[in-house]
Amino acid sequence: MVRSREGWGSGLLGVVIFSASLPATRVAVGGLPPVFLTSARAAIAGLLAAALLVVLRQHRPARSDLGSLAIVAFGVVVGFPLLTALALQYMTSARSIVFIGLLPVATALFGVLRGRERPKPVFWFFSLLGSMLVAGFALSQGGHSSLEGDLLMLGAVLVCGLGYAEGAVLSRRLGGWQVISWALLLSLPAMAPLALLTLPDSPSAVALPAWAGLAYVSVFSMLVGFIFWYRGLALGGITGVGQLQLLQPFLGLLFAGLLLGEPISSAMIGVTALVVLCVAGARRFA
Repeated sequence: MVRSREGWGSGLLGVVIFSASLPATRVAVGGLPPVFLTSARAAIAGLLAAALLVVLRQHRPARSDLGSLAIVAFGVVVGFPLLTALALQYMTSARSIVFIGLLPVATALFGVLRGRERPKPVFWFFSLLGSMLVAGFALSQGGHSSLEGDLLMLGAVLVCGLGYAEGAVLSRRLGGWQVISWALLLSLPAMAPLALLTLPDSPSAVALPAWAGLAYVSVFSMLVGFIFWYRGLALGGITGVGQLQLLQPFLGLLFAGLLLGEPISSAMIGVTALVVLCVAGARRFA
C-alpha cells in the first residue's frame, strides 16, 4: 500500500511537469525547426544524463536490456517529441489535447502487452470514459484540424504509450532515473550531430521565448519529469498510474492560462472534476 501511494504521488508529480510540455513546445516551434527542437532537447538532456551517470557511478546496463532501452529511446526520446512538434505545425495545442486524451488507454494497452498487468474489466470502463471526456472537451473547443496533423499525433500517442510501458518494466530492475538516463545516452550519438546540422542559420534572430521553450522541454520534459514518472509507473502499476495522464490536458490548459493568458472556462473545471472521478475509479480497479 505504501509503495502504491508513493507510486501515485511520484506519477502525479511527473504529470504536472509534463503538463507544460505542449505549451512549451508550441512556443518553441514558433521560432525553431521541429527537427532541431527534437534533436536539441534530446542532446541537452543526454549530456545532463551522462553527467548524472558518471557522477553517481552507475554500472552499465546488461546487454539484454539494450533492446528495451532502444524502445524507450525510440518512443519517448525521439518519436513522441518529433511527431508532436511536427503535428503542432498543422494544429493548435487545443486540438492536440484530443489525442493526449488517448494516451492513458495506449499506455494501459502496452502495460498489458509488455508489463503483463491484468486490470479488472471495470478499469477499462473508467479509462475509456475518461478518455472520451477529455476528447469530447477538446473537440468542443474547436481548433484547426488536418489529416497530416491528426495522423502525426496518433503516431505520437502510440509510440509514447509503448515507451512509457517499456520504461516502467525496465525501471523495476534499473530504477526510474537510470532508465531515462541510459535511453538518452543511447540516443546521444545520433541526436547531438543532428542538432548541430539543423541549428538555425541565425540563432540570435530566434526570439527568447522559443529558447525558453527549448530549455524547459530539454531539462524538465525530457529528464526530470521522467525520473518521477517511471518511478511512479514502476511502484504503482503501469495501467493504474498511467491514468493520471487524463489530468495532463487540463493541467496544460491551466499552465497556458497562467503563463500565456488563455481563458480558463467553467466547462473546463467541470470536466476536470469528472476526469478526476474517472482516475479514482481506474485506480480502484487497476
